[in-house]
Amino acid sequence: MASKAGSHPSVSRLSRRFQIDPSEFQFSWKKLQDYAFILIGALVQALAMRLFLVPAQLVSGGISGAAQIINYFSGWPIGVMVFIGNAPLFILGWRFLGGSRFALRTALAIVAFSAFTDLLVAFIPAEGFTDDLVLNALYGGILLGVGLGLVYRGRGTSGGSDILGRILNHRLGISISQAYLITDTLVVLAGGLAFDWERALYGLVVIYVSGLAAEMTSEGQSIFRTAIIVTNCPDAVSNSIFDVLERGVTILPGTGAYTGASRPVLYCVVTRSEVNPLKEIVRSADPKAFMVIGSAHEALGEGFLPLNDR
Repeated sequence: MASKAGSHPSVSRLSRRFQIDPSEFQFSWKKLQDYAFILIGALVQALAMRLFLVPAQLVSGGISGAAQIINYFSGWPIGVMVFIGNAPLFILGWRFLGGSRFALRTALAIVAFSAFTDLLVAFIPAEGFTDDLVLNALYGGILLGVGLGLVYRGRGTSGGSDILGRILNHRLGISISQAYLITDTLVVLAGGLAFDWERALYGLVVIYVSGLAAEMTSEGQSIFRTAIIVTNCPDAVSNSIFDVLERGVTILPGTGAYTGASRPVLYCVVTRSEVNPLKEIVRSADPKAFMVIGSAHEALGEGFLPLNDR
């Protein structure tokens, strides 16, 4: 039986995945800001490598950590090794994280980080700033994480195991710090074999600190709080929230599982500094109310950050 003309559907889908979106080349201030974040982030990461991590022989995981180990034994430039090692993971990241926008921004991050890492050799002393492993681990981790976070804010990645970490974060909901611990442990163990195990342990500290710094820089502190209020006085509570805090309130229908009674449930989002005034408002309006305060990862929309800027 003759096959139908035309490409196989899976091949067609794959080719569409790898197409470059022409809109990515159209100028906008938002794109310019994103690319600036990526370039600055790549420079900050390179500074972390040259000022703290490479002089102290602290492996931070990923392709850059593997490049450090190769450089130690062969003398080959770290930036060149980072560029070469990122090629297959770059293709993998394009496949899993959404095509041309990711590809172009990640390509810029990889090229910039590789170039900055090798160019800074001419400007930074090989011995770094300090011989103290604790200081090198802490400041190297913070600086590396800030650089990573800036790249994330530019809606790109820095390549290497960073791509695998973003895949875990994107597909499985694992936090950035946990993803780094998972994907970079093997490289740190290799660093322990290449250098010594004390430095490997400090390398784990670098990974953890950089993960926290990256998360803080890219996503910000969790300064928003969600409040769920079960009350028999929904109008009094919501009106007080409107008047005092000038925050919106959503009223949801609720039913007590034990009593079967219908009771309105109020839902609102406030800043961290508004939690105590909110408690006082609820206590004054309905002392018998039930209230739960939780943390919100991000708040977008009226009264908070504009949704169209994210």
